[in-house]
Amino acid sequence: MDDTALYLSLKLAFWTCVILFPLAIWFGRLLAWQKFPGKALVEALIALPLVLPPTVLGFYLLLSMGSNSALGQFYHALTGRHLVFTFDGLLLASVIFNLPFAIQPMQRAFEAIPVNIREAAWCCGLSRWQSLWRIEFPLAWPGAVSALALTFAHTLGEFGVVLMVGGNIEAETKTIAISIYDRVQAFDHQAAGTMSAFLLVFSLVSIGLVYRLSYRRRPHAG
Repeated sequence: MDDTALYLSLKLAFWTCVILFPLAIWFGRLLAWQKFPGKALVEALIALPLVLPPTVLGFYLLLSMGSNSALGQFYHALTGRHLVFTFDGLLLASVIFNLPFAIQPMQRAFEAIPVNIREAAWCCGLSRWQSLWRIEFPLAWPGAVSALALTFAHTLGEFGVVLMVGGNIEAETKTIAISIYDRVQAFDHQAAGTMSAFLLVFSLVSIGLVYRLSYRRRPHAG
């Protein structure tokens, strides 16, 4: 097991979840209950990483965060650091390619809450903010857990975008998925198998948790 790569992957997954969690709540609630011009386009853009090849997404992220891009130059002027081939850029890319995994479960969870529950909360004198945290979010918590589980697991296993944006720099951008690729290239199948088995078990547990929560949210027959 490549402990350095595993630690970097866990660190990347953790901070991706920390950043995306409040965004997922806000966007998920907005998309679930608000109608506005261009809503379908916004939903399509959020879902785009699900169907776009990772190398294509990574290529455009590489261009948009490069040293010659406006974003790259702004970030360098602000921090003195570059975005591409650094953990900072890897984290930004991770947030972008995990948008659908974080937002869509929250959107579905908020959509499952009956409108009359929100209206009853308002009639009881709760503000929209109080209604969110005291009524809506406790009902939508399975969606929050699903979003966190999917985002964390997907971050650990992502390869294409990570390689395009971060490269393969030890202790900086070399994640466990990159390490597996390196071990296979070096014909170290035992190490590659150990790390692959870890990701397999972790992903299976995460998906199992998501499905279990999904079953609990469904109304029971009879």
